Amino acid sequence: MSERQTPEIRHNLTLRDVSEASGVSEMTVSRVLRNRGEVSEKTRAKVMAAAKSLGYVPNKIAGALASNRVNLVGVIIPSLSNMVFPEVMMGISRVLDGTPLQPVVGVTDYLPEKEEQVIFEMLSWRPSGLIVAGLEHTEAARAMMRNAGVPVVEIMDVDGEAIDACVGISHDRAGRDTAMEILKRGYRRIGFLGTKMPLDHRARKRFEGFKAVLDEAGIELLAEEYYSGGSALKKGREMTQAILDARKDLDFLYYSNDMIGAGGLLYCLEAGINVPDDMGLAGFNGVELIEGLPKRLATLDSCRTEIGTAAAEIIAAETEGADQAPSKRVVLEPVFTPGDTVRAPL
Repeated sequence: MSERQTPEIRHNLTLRDVSEASGVSEMTVSRVLRNRGEVSEKTRAKVMAAAKSLGYVPNKIAGALASNRVNLVGVIIPSLSNMVFPEVMMGISRVLDGTPLQPVVGVTDYLPEKEEQVIFEMLSWRPSGLIVAGLEHTEAARAMMRNAGVPVVEIMDVDGEAIDACVGISHDRAGRDTAMEILKRGYRRIGFLGTKMPLDHRARKRFEGFKAVLDEAGIELLAEEYYSGGSALKKGREMTQAILDARKDLDFLYYSNDMIGAGGLLYCLEAGINVPDDMGLAGFNGVELIEGLPKRLATLDSCRTEIGTAAAEIIAAETEGADQAPSKRVVLEPVFTPGDTVRAPL
C-alpha cells in the first residue's frame, strides 16, 4: 500500500519569484509587467518568459489602490441573446485589444432597476470607463454615472441628452427613413409588428418616427401586433399569421427587428403570398441572418460594430490622455437596403 503523499503547499507568487527566475531586479519586473518605463526588448522578453513559466498573474488590486482605478471598462447591455450586442462587443474589443483596458460585461434584461444595480456594482470596482446601452436610466443610475469621475459613453441612441458622451443612430430618423422608403414604393395599407415597447425605448422611437411620416402623408396605420419573450423567429411567424388573419387587405408589414421580420417572411412564403408585389416586408438591424433567407429582407442597418468601435475609442483616448480627444457625440448614418422584399420605387 503506497504512502499517502502530502499535498504541495501553494503560495502566492510575487514579484520576487519572477525576479529570481528572470535574473533581473524586482523594480524592472514591475516596470515590464505594468508596461511602464524604459526597458530593453531583451529584458522584457526575459521577464515575460519567466512570468509565463511560473504562471504569475500580477495583483492589479494593489495598483488600483494607488491609482484608484483598475484597467477595466464596464460594458452594460440589455441582452446577450439579442444578435445586435455581440457585434457591438466585437467593435469594443477590437479597439481595447490594443490598450491595457479590458471590457467587463453586465446584462440588464431591459429592466431599469437591474441596470441601476449593475451600474452600482461596476462603478464599485472603480473602472477606467463605462459604456452603457441607451439614454434612458433611473435618476439614481444617472447620478452615479454623472459622478463616476470616468468617461461614460451611452451607445445605440442619440435621440436625447447624454450624461457625458453618446454614440449611435437616431432611431426616430430610422423609423422616418423606412416609412419614406415604403411610401415611395407605392405601399399604402400598412401594419406594424414589434416588441412590447415600454422598456424598449429605441424600438418605441423608431415606431414614433415611422408613424409620424405616415400621419404627415395622411395614411392611417391599419393594424399593430406585439409580442414579448420567446423565440423571435417563431413569434414573427405567429404574429404575421395573426395580423393577416385580422386584416387581409394589408400590403405592407413593418417589423421592429429583423428576427421577427425573418419569421414573417417565412410565413408569407409558406402561405403562397407574393412578396414583394402583393406584400412588402421590412425589418431593422441588418443582422447577418437575413443573408441566408430565401429572399433578402429589406432592412436598415443599425451600425452595431461601428458603434462599439467609436465608443471604445472615446474611452481609450480619454484614459490615455490623447492630445486630440474624439467627439463626445458620434451620430452614425444607417442606410436602407431594399433586398428582395420591397418593390422598386414608383
